[in-house]
Amino acid sequence: MAHAVSTPGTPTGARTGPGPGTPRRTTPDVLGKKTHLLVKWAMPVAAALVYGYWVASVRRHGGPITTTNLLYGFMSMLAFAILYFAIRAVGRRLPREGHAALWGAFAGSALGFIYSGSGVAMFTCVLASLLLAGAVTAALVYHYYTRHDAQDAQEARAARAARTT
Repeated sequence: MAHAVSTPGTPTGARTGPGPGTPRRTTPDVLGKKTHLLVKWAMPVAAALVYGYWVASVRRHGGPITTTNLLYGFMSMLAFAILYFAIRAVGRRLPREGHAALWGAFAGSALGFIYSGSGVAMFTCVLASLLLAGAVTAALVYHYYTRHDAQDAQEARAARAARTT
């Protein structure tokens, strides 16, 4: 049976990876800053356009396209985009749970608004909205806690390394 042998100069059980002062290897960023900026603004605008079209499509119930229908879809798109950018700006200042709850409420409200235009019972609409809001909130709480805890641990390691040197 083979056993691991400790490296000379290191105590048994110590990690033999890069030391606290050496930078960690990360995956390379293949996109430039301009591409990240473009995606940061283009994705919400594209999502708002799709949302506005979807609202207009649900509202007309398969009938002809009218000016009122187009205006309704455009106003929905504008409201979606404004709320998205406002939540993105405000959410960073909130604690993790508040940030996640804000995005969950946004997703649930967006679904509820579209679903209510289809003519279903209000109870069904509210239930679907609450289920989506709860799922988005739970997923984002998990995401924020795992990502922020890793960042906090990394910052603590860097602070310890700075104190020891």
